[in-house]
Amino acid sequence: MTDLHIEIWSDIACPWCYIGKRRFAAALEQFEHRDRVRVTWRSFELQPDAEPSSAHPGMTEARMLAERKGLPEDQVRQMFAQVTAVAASVGLAYDFDAVVPANTFDAHRLVHVAGDLGGADAAADVVERLMSAHFEHGRVVDDPEVLVAVAAEAGLDAQAVRAALASDAGAGAVRADEAEAAALGIQGVPFFVAGRRLGVSGAQPVEVFAQLLAQAWQDAHPPLAIPTVPGAADAEACGPDGC
Repeated sequence: MTDLHIEIWSDIACPWCYIGKRRFAAALEQFEHRDRVRVTWRSFELQPDAEPSSAHPGMTEARMLAERKGLPEDQVRQMFAQVTAVAASVGLAYDFDAVVPANTFDAHRLVHVAGDLGGADAAADVVERLMSAHFEHGRVVDDPEVLVAVAAEAGLDAQAVRAALASDAGAGAVRADEAEAAALGIQGVPFFVAGRRLGVSGAQPVEVFAQLLAQAWQDAHPPLAIPTVPGAADAEACGPDGC
């Protein structure tokens, strides 16, 4: 039985999304009702107009971000070093020198395709593998063959995935997620929504995610309170200690 639904908006190419994913997973692992929590991954493109990797061969993540933000490349590398240290604290081995800037739309489509083919667990597995591929292994996450390989590593049928990606499968679901994010006022990721009642933005500490789960569970399971008749006085009754 599912009693609590958590929706997570994220982007494959968001370094804080992967860190937030690990921290949320740690909080969920400690949550006493974790078996009754359903998690859905939602799409969010930080750069929907990003060019495909094939349009800029040899481009590094540091140079791309420096050009886009108008920052010195050395400053960008210092930022990457700080994020890499935080990532290491949750067991992730970021390698920004190997990261290939890419458009993530098809990667998001793959997550939805995985959900259609293998359910929520398969979708979550693909999210994990895509983020690892991008940030830890320098794989090109807008290359169709890389996407098929990632799906196969998650146990999905490679031919079915290849056929789906060759079509527009998942595209509508990606756009629907992004439209929903806009309607909810989500402007950055990661963003965690519990039961459509509570929201948390960013790669929060594990303790904050634990509070989110506890509060959302309590909201979904309020204590039963029976109101008494107005004006009614106490009358004779029996209890555990007698009558």
